[in-house]
Amino acid sequence: MNRREWVQYGQRQLEKEQIDNASGEAWYLFSHCMKLNREDYLFGMTEEVEEGPETKAYEEMLEKRRKERIPLQYLLGTQEFMGHSFVVTPDVLIPRQDTETVLEEVIATGIQPEKILDLCTGSGCIAISLALFFQPKICIGTDISEKALEIAKENGKRLCPMVEFIQSDLFENVEGTYDLIISNPPYITSEECRKLMPEVRDHEPMLALDGKDDGLFFYRKIIREASGYLKAGGMLAFEIGYDQGNAVKEMMEESGFHDVKIKKDLAGLERMVFGNK
Repeated sequence: MNRREWVQYGQRQLEKEQIDNASGEAWYLFSHCMKLNREDYLFGMTEEVEEGPETKAYEEMLEKRRKERIPLQYLLGTQEFMGHSFVVTPDVLIPRQDTETVLEEVIATGIQPEKILDLCTGSGCIAISLALFFQPKICIGTDISEKALEIAKENGKRLCPMVEFIQSDLFENVEGTYDLIISNPPYITSEECRKLMPEVRDHEPMLALDGKDDGLFFYRKIIREASGYLKAGGMLAFEIGYDQGNAVKEMMEESGFHDVKIKKDLAGLERMVFGNK
């Protein structure tokens, strides 16, 4: 088979299991195994490809995607976020476009933070992306998971070595005060976690997904403690679930935050709440 036929073969395999974007995923898996970029593929689609280690690896990845529903990003080992390529493994959540929207909204406020704290950092994509944009004096990402921190540190070493990653249960090991505290905490209710699509439920870390009974557990804890770690006028910013905006806004206002705003994404869903100390 030639290159195009191998991709078409992969597409058919994925379509049998009703995988979304089967054609795109088949191409990504094929190009990854064959070490091809888009241009090389397009100019050589009719080039014959003999069966060998690369095609075997491709078929194995197709099988894992079909049968085990392992997310494409974990098979490839990377995910693009804010224009940068981040290493991802099942120890961290896959960075998503929703979170890019949150960062874009933070940037749009005009804030110029010299000290940034990212709670529940996971892959480090938020801390690293904000550090690359703002060039702060200090940027710290925390996570309770040692394995997640290993990935965050690997990403930091490649993309922005100035970011410091520390193990901490939220503020437990945090010192000092910050101009910006941001977090994408676990916010899916325990009940909803059981209903998630298998790619998420069975492969992404539940520690980073489960927000307890009502999904608001970590917002309550962060909001209750955040004032002690924010400078006067500093910003607290959250990514939220689509139906959590009013609840998080009220909690922030009850804790003394002002100018609290809810922001929507391009689909019109509430995705962010932020306010100032």
